[in-house]
Amino acid sequence: MDNWDEVRTAYQVARMGTVSGAAEVLGVHHATVIRHIDAIEARLGVKLFQRHARGYTPTEAGDDLLRVAQATEDQFNQLVGRMKGRGDDVSGELVVTSLGSLAPLVVPTLTAFQKMHPDLIVRYLTGDRLFRLEYGEAHVAIRAGSAPDQPDNVVQPFRQEEVGLYASASYIERFGKPSGIEDFARHHFVSSDDETSRAPFTRWLRATVPADRITFRCTNNFCMREAVLAGAGIGFMARWEAARHDNLVEVIDPLPEWFGNLWLVTHVDLHRTTKVQAFLSFLKEEAKGWQP
Repeated sequence: MDNWDEVRTAYQVARMGTVSGAAEVLGVHHATVIRHIDAIEARLGVKLFQRHARGYTPTEAGDDLLRVAQATEDQFNQLVGRMKGRGDDVSGELVVTSLGSLAPLVVPTLTAFQKMHPDLIVRYLTGDRLFRLEYGEAHVAIRAGSAPDQPDNVVQPFRQEEVGLYASASYIERFGKPSGIEDFARHHFVSSDDETSRAPFTRWLRATVPADRITFRCTNNFCMREAVLAGAGIGFMARWEAARHDNLVEVIDPLPEWFGNLWLVTHVDLHRTTKVQAFLSFLKEEAKGWQP
């Protein structure tokens, strides 16, 4: 294929399903997308898409092209990510990913590191999706749960995440403080809406508290924290996070089975680069001052 732009355009049309969606991703006019599709179909002598009112659906030939283009783009992104991580100075992009709930700890650390290295561009990616280090999507990942086991990753234990069970002062004023676990059946609880959550504290809560007493359910830890602070019920929160709020009451002593582990994960190809090593060393030193 002489024109990679046409292949890339066809790939984005197949991925997005519409000309307008592909044009937005590629940053071009929709007429350019249509021209590329017409040109590649004419060059190959086959129809790559079925046109319909809702958009474009790949034909069998289109699916074949999509698979090749996907593999090529993944390999290219992997190469770019590795090239960005090379060099003897701390500059260019530093991409770090973690759960969004760790932002109050990670953002100040990234800011302090960037002040030391003014030529650095920081990208902090949060969310539940596991960004693929093998494709250069991030330089450093802070991950929770069991030790990651993806091949070609360097995994280091980072810290234990201690959590506690808290209620706001307004909740205690309305409903009182539980006298113990045996008193939970008369209280309201905040928890995750994800029935498959593997977080140890969420599993413990579902096994301990009657389902009808979990009266406020959320999709992420940020929302659960806000619900607890607002007095919606009793819920789990990282102990370092709870220490930032004066109106929270720890309702029972924490149990070790609630706690989870955090891991530092890097790809083997980038682990020894100057930038990654400098940030890892800085992060570990900063974390010594974080509350448990």
